[in-house]
Amino acid sequence: MRKIILLLCLSFIINNAQAQKSAEDQLGTWYMYNGSHKLSEKYTLKTMAHFRYYELTSEFQQEIYRLGINYTFNKKTNLTLGLSYATGDLEYDASSINLYESRFYEDLNLKSNWGKFTGKHRIRLEQRFIHKNGNTDQFQNWLRYDLNVSYPISNTWSVYAFNEIFLNLNQSKRFAQNWTGAGFLYKLNNNIKLKAGYFQIKTPNVILKRLQLGVILNTNFSKKTI
Repeated sequence: MRKIILLLCLSFIINNAQAQKSAEDQLGTWYMYNGSHKLSEKYTLKTMAHFRYYELTSEFQQEIYRLGINYTFNKKTNLTLGLSYATGDLEYDASSINLYESRFYEDLNLKSNWGKFTGKHRIRLEQRFIHKNGNTDQFQNWLRYDLNVSYPISNTWSVYAFNEIFLNLNQSKRFAQNWTGAGFLYKLNNNIKLKAGYFQIKTPNVILKRLQLGVILNTNFSKKTI
């Protein structure tokens, strides 16, 4: 009888451990670089590189690189046109054929101020050229809206919260993803900020938990030197 009980307990523990080993049960991490390099009064070069994992430092999920040119209309309105390239692993803890994407994107960025709060709105159109499963090619149009609100708590520290919704315009059920999160920004100097936060990715099928660890680099090449 003892052996039967012990065997049942071991089976329960093993099955429970296997059941918990899914993407939803993991705390993944995004390692991020975002750059803004001012070229002139109106034009800025935007750069980005993200390395995303299902776990803290392992189980690769996606890497994405983005390059864009930004035009400033005024202090509250600017526009970015750019392209990006991404590769992704479709499965957690299992072998799968990678996903490859080339994208064009167009951003309309709007800024609002509510006292000490700063609100940033980004409306993004994406044209995604997707290659997956080794022999499948797709073209998709996506629409994204991001609201990011920040508040300074000192000269060097600020907090932020954001929500971004993703719509796939080529599907009858438009909703694709929703990102919701918050975190801290630390101003290291006039050119570099450090970012740390937490957010959730909600899709029609899963909810994923992610940490954000990043560096933001701002440079100004428009300054004239004598």
